[in-house]
Amino acid sequence: MSRIFITGSSDGLGQMAAKLLIDQGHQVVLHARNAERAKHATGKLPKAENILIADLSDMDETKSLAAQVNALGAFDAVIHNAGVYQVPAKVIVAVNTLAPYILTCLINAPKRLVYLSSDMQAYGKPNLENLAKGGNNISYSDSKLQVLMLSLVVARKWRDVYSNAVDPGWVPTKMGGPGAPDDLAKGCQTQAWLAVSDDANAKESGRYFYHQKESSYNKEADDVAMQEKFLSVCEEITRVALPPPVTVTGR
Repeated sequence: MSRIFITGSSDGLGQMAAKLLIDQGHQVVLHARNAERAKHATGKLPKAENILIADLSDMDETKSLAAQVNALGAFDAVIHNAGVYQVPAKVIVAVNTLAPYILTCLINAPKRLVYLSSDMQAYGKPNLENLAKGGNNISYSDSKLQVLMLSLVVARKWRDVYSNAVDPGWVPTKMGGPGAPDDLAKGCQTQAWLAVSDDANAKESGRYFYHQKESSYNKEADDVAMQEKFLSVCEEITRVALPPPVTVTGR
């Protein structure tokens, strides 16, 4: 049995991944943006271990969320699922890019980290100059390339942690819309699999997966100099630094 924390798990793919993991017998801590969404989530998933509340568009609340997670003890996996789409650029930056960065830096390192990216990362640019200036022109695609870059740099620096990114597919959730063509049931499976499976293919690091198979991605994310600049920009914005290599026992 594993213990998993999932951001943005009050509905959509996060809630689906949580249900799948709970049904498999794992302990899952949920996250919701506010008390109303938390109440809805616990009604849907009464067997969840706990639910934490924080608005990831607010940097101080995001930092507080990390403290709340650490107060609950060790986790085997964290799934960075929370994301936003058709909102102002600054909110996209806060939720899609900076929140997973802050939480990665501040939550005690688990054995496994899973980051939700998107096939839209293929059309994104690192856009770090704009990110450093406030992110007014960061697109959804840019943010999903940035979170992919985060997963890869963590994999490179934290060798004792499995760190991977996932394209869940364009699925018919609130974000994806009712006309999305991909398989909703498969949309949550890869992140859950990466969080807990003993399958050799899941115990990899620095990979990008779609439907439990490695997939191609925008190779700008592999640029080590760009990764280092990304970390520097995020640290400057958040005043939080990625810790040095960590040792995680029992990976």
